Amino acid sequence: MHNTAAVEVAGLVKRYGRKAAVDGLDLRVARGTVTAVLGPNGAGKTTTVEVCEGYRRPDAGTVRVLGLDPVADAAALRPRIGVMLQSGGVYPGVRAEEMLRHMARLHAHPLDVDSLITRLGLGSCGRTPYRRLSGGQQQRLAMAMALVGRPELLFLDEPTAGLDPQARHAVWALVRELRADGVTTVLTTHYMDEAEELADQVAIIDAGRVIAEGSPEELCRGGAENSLRFTGRPGLDVGSLLKALPPDSAAAELTPGSYRVTGAVDPQLLATVTSWCAQHGVMPERLSVERHTLEDVFLELTGKELRG
Repeated sequence: MHNTAAVEVAGLVKRYGRKAAVDGLDLRVARGTVTAVLGPNGAGKTTTVEVCEGYRRPDAGTVRVLGLDPVADAAALRPRIGVMLQSGGVYPGVRAEEMLRHMARLHAHPLDVDSLITRLGLGSCGRTPYRRLSGGQQQRLAMAMALVGRPELLFLDEPTAGLDPQARHAVWALVRELRADGVTTVLTTHYMDEAEELADQVAIIDAGRVIAEGSPEELCRGGAENSLRFTGRPGLDVGSLLKALPPDSAAAELTPGSYRVTGAVDPQLLATVTSWCAQHGVMPERLSVERHTLEDVFLELTGKELRG
Protein backbone atom coordinates (compact mmCIF):
# COMPACT_ATOMS: atom_id res chain seq x y z
CA MET A 1 0.00 0.00 0.00
CA HIS A 2 2.80 2.43 0.93
CA ASN A 3 4.46 1.88 -2.43
CA THR A 4 1.44 3.27 -4.28
CA ALA A 5 1.35 6.90 -5.33
CA ALA A 6 -0.51 9.43 -3.21
CA VAL A 7 -2.02 10.93 -6.37
CA GLU A 8 -2.34 9.24 -9.77
CA VAL A 9 -3.94 11.08 -12.66
CA ALA A 10 -4.14 9.51 -16.13
CA GLY A 11 -5.64 11.11 -19.25
CA LEU A 12 -7.59 13.71 -17.27
CA VAL A 13 -9.96 15.85 -19.33
CA LYS A 14 -12.12 18.64 -17.95
CA ARG A 15 -14.13 20.91 -20.24
CA TYR A 16 -16.06 24.12 -19.66
CA GLY A 17 -18.35 24.38 -22.65
CA ARG A 18 -16.20 23.88 -25.74
CA LYS A 19 -12.96 24.77 -23.97
CA ALA A 20 -10.82 21.98 -22.53
CA ALA A 21 -9.27 23.41 -19.37
CA VAL A 22 -7.45 20.09 -18.88
CA ASP A 23 -6.70 18.05 -21.97
CA GLY A 24 -5.31 14.55 -21.39
CA LEU A 25 -3.18 15.35 -18.37
CA ASP A 26 -1.03 12.73 -16.58
CA LEU A 27 0.40 13.31 -13.11
CA ARG A 28 1.88 11.12 -10.38
CA VAL A 29 2.71 12.27 -6.86
CA ALA A 30 4.83 9.95 -4.75
CA ARG A 31 3.97 9.49 -1.10
CA GLY A 32 5.92 11.48 1.45
CA THR A 33 7.06 14.10 -1.07
CA VAL A 34 6.38 17.73 -1.86
CA THR A 35 5.20 18.28 -5.43
CA ALA A 36 4.86 21.78 -6.88
CA VAL A 37 2.36 22.26 -9.71
CA LEU A 38 3.31 25.30 -11.78
CA GLY A 39 1.68 26.90 -14.78
CA PRO A 40 0.65 30.24 -16.24
CA ASN A 41 -2.87 31.51 -15.59
CA GLY A 42 -5.37 29.42 -17.52
CA ALA A 43 -3.01 26.47 -17.88
CA GLY A 44 -5.34 24.06 -16.02
CA LYS A 45 -3.41 23.60 -12.79
CA THR A 46 -6.19 24.83 -10.48
CA THR A 47 -8.79 22.70 -12.24
CA THR A 48 -6.52 19.66 -11.97
CA VAL A 49 -6.05 20.16 -8.24
CA GLU A 50 -9.78 20.76 -7.70
CA VAL A 51 -10.55 17.46 -9.46
CA CYS A 52 -8.05 15.71 -7.16
CA GLU A 53 -9.72 17.32 -4.14
CA GLY A 54 -13.12 16.08 -5.29
CA TYR A 55 -14.59 19.53 -5.95
CA ARG A 56 -14.98 18.90 -9.69
CA ARG A 57 -15.89 15.80 -11.69
CA PRO A 58 -13.59 14.80 -14.55
CA ASP A 59 -15.09 14.49 -18.03
CA ALA A 60 -12.62 11.74 -18.95
CA GLY A 61 -9.61 9.95 -17.51
CA THR A 62 -8.96 8.42 -14.12
CA VAL A 63 -8.02 10.06 -10.84
CA ARG A 64 -6.97 8.23 -7.69
CA VAL A 65 -6.08 10.01 -4.47
CA LEU A 66 -4.70 7.78 -1.70
CA GLY A 67 -6.03 4.95 -3.85
CA LEU A 68 -9.60 6.31 -3.84
CA ASP A 69 -11.86 8.04 -6.33
CA PRO A 70 -12.16 11.60 -4.98
CA VAL A 71 -15.82 11.86 -6.03
CA ALA A 72 -17.24 8.36 -5.51
CA ASP A 73 -15.19 7.79 -2.33
CA ALA A 74 -15.41 11.33 -0.97
CA ALA A 75 -16.70 10.31 2.44
CA ALA A 76 -13.75 7.98 3.02
CA LEU A 77 -11.16 10.33 1.51
CA ARG A 78 -11.96 13.70 3.07
CA PRO A 79 -10.90 12.82 6.64
CA ARG A 80 -7.47 11.85 5.24
CA ILE A 81 -6.69 15.02 3.28
CA GLY A 82 -6.22 18.67 4.12
CA VAL A 83 -7.16 21.41 1.69
CA MET A 84 -5.97 25.00 1.88
CA LEU A 85 -8.09 27.14 -0.40
CA GLN A 86 -6.77 30.45 -1.71
CA SER A 87 -10.00 32.13 -0.61
CA GLY A 88 -13.34 31.24 0.91
CA GLY A 89 -14.34 28.36 3.13
CA VAL A 90 -14.73 30.52 6.26
CA TYR A 91 -17.78 32.31 7.64
CA PRO A 92 -17.07 36.09 7.37
CA GLY A 93 -18.24 36.87 10.91
CA VAL A 94 -16.59 33.96 12.73
CA ARG A 95 -13.55 34.62 14.93
CA ALA A 96 -10.28 33.04 13.78
CA GLU A 97 -9.74 30.86 16.85
CA GLU A 98 -13.41 29.87 16.96
CA MET A 99 -13.25 28.67 13.36
CA LEU A 100 -10.09 26.67 13.95
CA ARG A 101 -11.52 24.97 17.05
CA HIS A 102 -14.69 24.16 15.11
CA MET A 103 -12.57 22.50 12.42
CA ALA A 104 -10.65 20.54 15.05
CA ARG A 105 -13.89 19.12 16.48
CA LEU A 106 -14.73 17.67 13.06
CA HIS A 107 -11.71 15.34 13.20
CA ALA A 108 -11.11 12.25 15.29
CA HIS A 109 -7.47 13.03 16.24
CA PRO A 110 -6.83 16.72 15.64
CA LEU A 111 -3.61 18.56 16.34
CA ASP A 112 -3.41 20.69 19.47
CA VAL A 113 -5.13 23.92 18.50
CA ASP A 114 -3.18 26.13 20.91
CA SER A 115 0.14 24.87 19.55
CA LEU A 116 -1.01 25.43 15.98
CA ILE A 117 -2.15 28.97 16.80
CA THR A 118 1.26 29.72 18.29
CA ARG A 119 3.18 28.11 15.46
CA LEU A 120 1.38 30.08 12.76
CA GLY A 121 1.31 33.37 14.66
CA LEU A 122 -2.46 33.55 15.05
CA GLY A 123 -2.52 34.39 18.77
CA SER A 124 -2.84 38.14 18.29
CA CYS A 125 -5.88 37.81 16.01
CA GLY A 126 -7.66 34.80 17.52
CA ARG A 127 -10.69 36.84 18.56
CA THR A 128 -10.83 38.91 15.38
CA PRO A 129 -13.69 38.18 12.93
CA TYR A 130 -12.47 36.64 9.70
CA ARG A 131 -13.59 39.56 7.53
CA ARG A 132 -11.36 41.91 9.55
CA LEU A 133 -8.22 39.78 9.25
CA SER A 134 -5.46 40.95 6.97
CA GLY A 135 -4.74 38.92 3.85
CA GLY A 136 -1.72 37.34 5.50
CA GLN A 137 -3.70 36.42 8.61
CA GLN A 138 -6.40 34.83 6.48
CA GLN A 139 -3.72 32.80 4.70
CA ARG A 140 -2.27 31.56 7.99
CA LEU A 141 -5.74 30.62 9.27
CA ALA A 142 -6.43 28.71 6.07
CA MET A 143 -3.14 26.84 6.53
CA ALA A 144 -4.05 25.98 10.13
CA MET A 145 -7.48 24.72 9.07
CA ALA A 146 -5.89 22.44 6.48
CA LEU A 147 -3.43 21.03 9.02
CA VAL A 148 -5.56 20.60 12.13
CA GLY A 149 -6.98 17.21 11.11
CA ARG A 150 -3.52 15.54 10.76
CA PRO A 151 -3.90 14.87 7.00
CA GLU A 152 -1.96 12.21 5.12
CA LEU A 153 -2.11 14.39 2.03
CA LEU A 154 -2.13 18.16 1.99
CA PHE A 155 -3.21 20.42 -0.90
CA LEU A 156 -1.87 23.96 -0.58
CA ASP A 157 -3.04 26.66 -2.99
CA GLU A 158 -0.62 29.61 -2.94
CA PRO A 159 0.26 28.99 0.73
CA THR A 160 2.49 32.06 1.21
CA ALA A 161 0.64 34.64 -0.91
CA GLY A 162 0.47 37.90 1.02
CA LEU A 163 2.77 36.76 3.83
CA ASP A 164 5.71 38.78 5.10
CA PRO A 165 9.17 37.14 4.81
CA GLN A 166 9.18 35.88 8.40
CA ALA A 167 5.77 34.22 8.09
CA ARG A 168 6.71 32.84 4.68
CA HIS A 169 9.79 31.10 6.06
CA ALA A 170 7.73 29.77 8.99
CA VAL A 171 5.36 28.12 6.49
CA TRP A 172 8.34 26.68 4.59
CA ALA A 173 9.72 25.18 7.80
CA LEU A 174 6.33 23.67 8.58
CA VAL A 175 6.06 22.07 5.12
CA ARG A 176 9.53 20.54 5.59
CA GLU A 177 8.52 19.14 8.98
CA LEU A 178 5.37 17.63 7.50
CA ARG A 179 7.43 15.92 4.80
CA ALA A 180 9.77 14.55 7.47
CA ASP A 181 6.68 13.11 9.21
CA GLY A 182 5.60 11.38 5.99
CA VAL A 183 2.89 13.82 4.91
CA THR A 184 2.53 14.26 1.15
CA THR A 185 2.09 17.85 -0.05
CA VAL A 186 0.83 19.14 -3.38
CA LEU A 187 1.24 22.89 -3.73
CA THR A 188 0.54 25.46 -6.39
CA THR A 189 2.61 28.61 -6.22
CA HIS A 190 3.56 31.63 -8.27
CA TYR A 191 6.85 31.94 -6.38
CA MET A 192 9.53 30.07 -8.28
CA ASP A 193 11.99 30.28 -5.39
CA GLU A 194 9.36 28.60 -3.20
CA ALA A 195 9.09 25.68 -5.63
CA GLU A 196 12.88 25.36 -5.81
CA GLU A 197 13.19 25.54 -2.03
CA LEU A 198 10.45 23.06 -1.08
CA ALA A 199 9.64 20.71 -3.94
CA ASP A 200 11.01 17.22 -4.47
CA GLN A 201 9.20 17.15 -7.80
CA VAL A 202 7.87 19.88 -10.08
CA ALA A 203 5.17 19.50 -12.72
CA ILE A 204 4.85 22.35 -15.23
CA ILE A 205 1.41 22.53 -16.84
CA ASP A 206 0.47 24.48 -19.96
CA ALA A 207 -2.58 24.24 -22.21
CA GLY A 208 -4.07 21.54 -19.99
CA ARG A 209 -1.13 19.12 -20.09
CA VAL A 210 2.05 18.44 -18.16
CA ILE A 211 4.83 19.67 -20.44
CA ALA A 212 7.77 18.99 -18.10
CA GLU A 213 8.34 17.25 -14.78
CA GLY A 214 11.21 16.25 -12.57
CA SER A 215 13.13 17.53 -9.59
CA PRO A 216 14.12 21.23 -9.67
CA GLU A 217 17.73 20.14 -10.24
CA GLU A 218 16.78 17.89 -13.16
CA LEU A 219 14.67 20.57 -14.82
CA CYS A 220 17.34 23.24 -14.42
CA ARG A 221 20.04 20.89 -15.67
CA GLY A 222 17.97 20.00 -18.71
CA GLY A 223 17.25 23.58 -19.74
CA ALA A 224 19.47 26.19 -21.25
CA GLU A 225 23.20 26.15 -20.51
CA ASN A 226 24.66 27.69 -17.40
CA SER A 227 27.32 30.30 -17.83
CA LEU A 228 30.64 31.28 -16.32
CA ARG A 229 31.39 35.00 -16.14
CA PHE A 230 34.57 36.88 -15.33
CA THR A 231 36.22 40.23 -15.94
CA GLY A 232 39.72 40.88 -17.22
CA ARG A 233 41.55 43.30 -19.45
CA PRO A 234 39.63 44.23 -22.62
CA GLY A 235 40.36 42.55 -25.91
CA LEU A 236 41.38 39.07 -24.79
CA ASP A 237 41.79 36.50 -27.56
CA VAL A 238 38.38 34.86 -27.20
CA GLY A 239 39.08 32.62 -30.20
CA SER A 240 42.07 31.13 -28.40
CA LEU A 241 39.97 30.54 -25.29
CA LEU A 242 37.28 28.89 -27.37
CA LYS A 243 39.78 26.39 -28.79
CA ALA A 244 40.65 25.28 -25.26
CA LEU A 245 37.01 24.69 -24.32
CA PRO A 246 34.89 21.54 -24.90
CA PRO A 247 33.21 21.35 -28.34
CA ASP A 248 29.74 22.42 -27.18
CA SER A 249 30.95 25.54 -25.37
CA ALA A 250 30.92 29.18 -26.43
CA ALA A 251 32.82 32.26 -25.32
CA ALA A 252 32.22 35.96 -25.90
CA GLU A 253 33.30 39.39 -24.73
CA LEU A 254 29.96 40.98 -23.85
CA THR A 255 31.31 44.43 -23.10
CA PRO A 256 34.95 45.56 -22.97
CA GLY A 257 36.59 43.46 -20.26
CA SER A 258 33.47 41.40 -19.44
CA TYR A 259 33.48 37.77 -20.62
CA ARG A 260 30.99 34.93 -20.61
CA VAL A 261 31.60 31.23 -21.22
CA THR A 262 28.52 29.04 -21.78
CA GLY A 263 28.22 25.28 -21.88
CA ALA A 264 28.17 22.42 -19.41
CA VAL A 265 29.62 24.37 -16.51
CA ASP A 266 31.37 21.82 -14.32
CA PRO A 267 34.69 21.63 -12.40
CA GLN A 268 36.54 20.64 -15.58
CA LEU A 269 35.29 23.68 -17.50
CA LEU A 270 36.17 25.96 -14.61
CA ALA A 271 39.69 24.48 -14.47
CA THR A 272 40.09 24.92 -18.24
CA VAL A 273 39.13 28.61 -18.10
CA THR A 274 41.35 29.43 -15.13
CA SER A 275 44.26 27.49 -16.68
CA TRP A 276 43.87 29.43 -19.94
CA CYS A 277 43.82 32.69 -17.98
CA ALA A 278 47.02 31.70 -16.14
CA GLN A 279 48.77 30.83 -19.41
CA HIS A 280 47.87 34.23 -20.86
CA GLY A 281 48.71 36.30 -17.79
CA VAL A 282 45.08 37.13 -17.06
CA MET A 283 43.74 37.57 -13.55
CA PRO A 284 40.04 36.57 -13.82
CA GLU A 285 38.14 38.85 -11.48
CA ARG A 286 34.51 38.65 -10.38
CA LEU A 287 34.49 35.01 -11.44
CA SER A 288 31.01 33.58 -10.98
CA VAL A 289 28.77 30.77 -12.17
CA GLU A 290 25.29 31.83 -13.22
CA ARG A 291 22.98 28.92 -12.53
CA HIS A 292 20.02 28.24 -14.77
CA THR A 293 16.95 28.71 -12.56
CA LEU A 294 13.52 27.14 -12.48
CA GLU A 295 12.10 30.45 -13.62
CA ASP A 296 14.36 30.32 -16.70
CA VAL A 297 13.05 26.82 -17.48
CA PHE A 298 9.45 27.92 -16.98
CA LEU A 299 9.79 30.89 -19.31
CA GLU A 300 11.52 28.81 -21.98
CA LEU A 301 8.79 26.16 -21.89
CA THR A 302 5.72 28.37 -21.66
CA GLY A 303 6.89 31.73 -22.92
CA LYS A 304 4.88 33.29 -20.10
CA GLU A 305 5.56 34.74 -16.68
CA LEU A 306 3.80 33.48 -13.59
CA ARG A 307 1.52 36.12 -12.19
CA GLY A 308 -0.45 36.14 -8.98
